Amino acid sequence: MLGAGLIKLRGDRCWWDLTCMDFHYETQPVPNPAAYFLHHTPWWAHRLEVLGNHLVELLVPFFVFLGRRMCGLHGALQILFQVILIISGNLSFLNWLTIVPSIACFDDAALGFLFPSGPGSLKDRVLKMQKEEARGVQPVQRFGCVVRRVANLSLGVLVTYLSVPVVLNLLSSKQVMNTSFNSLRIVNTYGAFGSITKERTEVILQGTTSPNASAPDAVWEEYEFRCKPGALDRRPCLISPYHYRLDWLMWFAAFQTYEQHEWIIHLAGRLLANDAETLSLLALNPFEGRAPPRVRAALP
Repeated sequence: MLGAGLIKLRGDRCWWDLTCMDFHYETQPVPNPAAYFLHHTPWWAHRLEVLGNHLVELLVPFFVFLGRRMCGLHGALQILFQVILIISGNLSFLNWLTIVPSIACFDDAALGFLFPSGPGSLKDRVLKMQKEEARGVQPVQRFGCVVRRVANLSLGVLVTYLSVPVVLNLLSSKQVMNTSFNSLRIVNTYGAFGSITKERTEVILQGTTSPNASAPDAVWEEYEFRCKPGALDRRPCLISPYHYRLDWLMWFAAFQTYEQHEWIIHLAGRLLANDAETLSLLALNPFEGRAPPRVRAALP
């Protein structure tokens, strides 16, 4: 979260002047139905959204080190923040995974209401163990317990060592995001939306069976994706936490060149051959049951 907050301050001026949310909802990778209504909220609401984002990503993470109550507040705010992101866009499983570590902010006392408290229950056994520890009664250390502690300590030392370049990256004015610093990818750096696109550009894939594809009267028919914005009369989809990888990648292809995304050339080649496996990733194939078309990619 801290990395995501810092990359915003270093990446785009709109995070400083509080205007990023004026554009985010309509230019995010795969907008959902709620994004339309959130985009049309008043300007002052967008300013509050940016301030709230800075608060949760830059300040709240330090609550973890300020005791039990503040750690619990951190967990609650982070989960609430992720729920808001889930509602506002199709960011796949990212936000759901981010909720998981926040659950660790709540101790037994905070989560005790979720478990039965009768005799012999898990909660009852934990309370008895706590009372015994308070009286100074130490349980017998079994071999398995010792091995587990050694393993936990070893893992902690390993993660600490691997985290050194991650922390240095956070402190660097040339911070990079979404990068791994070791081949095993155990510890990585993360950041999202360091820069906000101000206009939405879509790559439109089209095909034609006209004899002369370059003729002015050639009829080009559009391939429709499952969730990527396309037809103007189609409502935005809701798929989170599921993920349409191809639709997601088309967003990146729209504001970069095909040399940076060579996969789109291979995609066009599969469409030229009417490849069934590739076409199954799309919502509409206008050439189903017809001869393979000629294909082009257009930026309207």
